[in-house]
Amino acid sequence: MHSTSSLTIQWVKPDIAAEQWEFAGHPGKQGFYLRHGISWEGVQDCFDAGQLTPYPRSERINGIPVALSYSSYDDYARYLAKAKRGYRRSYSLMEEALQRQGTLTLPAPIILQCGGEALLFSGYRRLCLAWNYGMVPAVWLLPVSGRDQQCA
Repeated sequence: MHSTSSLTIQWVKPDIAAEQWEFAGHPGKQGFYLRHGISWEGVQDCFDAGQLTPYPRSERINGIPVALSYSSYDDYARYLAKAKRGYRRSYSLMEEALQRQGTLTLPAPIILQCGGEALLFSGYRRLCLAWNYGMVPAVWLLPVSGRDQQCA
């Protein structure tokens, strides 16, 4: 017997301007940007070259490791379920809206891909919402080449 759900999430292209803090302010991501020579201007310039891509619950996308994706349930319990109330609150609001309305339209999480590695740039709570309801979310997979500031 197979259980199914009528809950759905429609993923749309995110607004990169709304995610600037993830580049400038998130301390855990700075090493990735520095290692690859990725600038905020480079991310903005290449943003339209991204595409919505399915991301089943995994630490990899298309065989490439994704740093900071925290894809296991234990990661969810550590980083979100037991997080401080302010961080957890937006997840709870999305979850309540999904249960009440049955469907949500959300900006896709963003994954930057540079060479043989990738980084979950933004959208961890949105990923968790889909994963925890057995859905395969779409992410905005953005290939960037870094040092030469060309779009990959």
